[in-house]
Amino acid sequence: MGDTSHSRACLDRWHDYILKSHDKQALWDMLHPDVVFESPVVHTPQRGRDITFKYLASADKVLGSEGFRYVGEWLNDSGAILEFTNTLDGIEVNGIDMIRFDADGKITHFKVMVRPLKAVNHVHQLMKAQLEAMMASKAS
Repeated sequence: MGDTSHSRACLDRWHDYILKSHDKQALWDMLHPDVVFESPVVHTPQRGRDITFKYLASADKVLGSEGFRYVGEWLNDSGAILEFTNTLDGIEVNGIDMIRFDADGKITHFKVMVRPLKAVNHVHQLMKAQLEAMMASKAS
């Protein structure tokens, strides 16, 4: 296995954001301009910083609530897989974040997978509402 120190440093920045600060500017700064985001509920990969930022900021509000925690972590020299868990409205959510970093420490690819189906459906409803609220607040 290769040197994982670069991925560890990048991942530490992600953990600071998602587990502590929730600083939107820090999230924006972590994302490569051409980042690709893959959602568990949207068939087509989303491309670009703007849309990825909206999805990840919304996911932070929906999934990153008080009970959110990472329960597993696997690193390689260019990324990480993080297993997470949370309970939303009594529904157990289990998922993984697959994150790839470039040489400059920017996130270039972010894929989320969620299980079980009941959780996927619930997260889909919550994310849709959060994204709509984010779009409405930007329009006003």
